[in-house]
Amino acid sequence: MNTTGQRRSIVQRLPAGPNATSPSRMVLEFHAAFGLPWSEKPSSDVNPSLGALRVALLGEEVEEFAEATANHDLVGIADALADIVYVAYGAAATYGIDLDAVLSEVHRANMSKLGPDGRPILRADGKVMKGENYLQPDVARVLESQGPLEVHGQPYGLSERAAQ
Repeated sequence: MNTTGQRRSIVQRLPAGPNATSPSRMVLEFHAAFGLPWSEKPSSDVNPSLGALRVALLGEEVEEFAEATANHDLVGIADALADIVYVAYGAAATYGIDLDAVLSEVHRANMSKLGPDGRPILRADGKVMKGENYLQPDVARVLESQGPLEVHGQPYGLSERAAQ
C-alpha cells in the first residue's frame, strides 16, 4: 500500500491542464491522496461491503438534495448536487469506470432523442422522451475500449488495497 508520504507525492506530481478539473480526474486525485481504492479497469467484482457503502453514500447525498430542495436552500441544493456528482464519480472509480467517457456516450444518445421535426418530445411533467431516431448509448463498447484508470501513471487499484 502507498504510504501517506507516497500518496502526497503522487498528488504533488499531478500536472495542471485542460483535464485538471474533469470530475474523473479530481475524484481519482482524491482517492490517491486519501488511500481510497479504485479499480484500474472496469469490473463489477467489488467487495459487497464496498458496493453497499457506495450505494449508501449516494443515498445520503440524494436525501440532502431533497431536504435542500424542500427548504428552498439554493446553497444547499448546489452543495448536494456537487456531492452527488462527486460520490457518483467515486463509485465509478471503485468499479474502474471512466465515467467521463460513459457520460459522453450517454450525452450522444440523449441528443438523438429529438423528434423527426427536430424538436424535443416532452412528457406532461417535462421529461424528455425518446423520439423515433433515438440511438441507445453503447456503454459496453465504451467500457471495452477504456484504458486503465490511473492518476498520471500512478495506478492504485483494488488488488493493491485488498493485499493490505
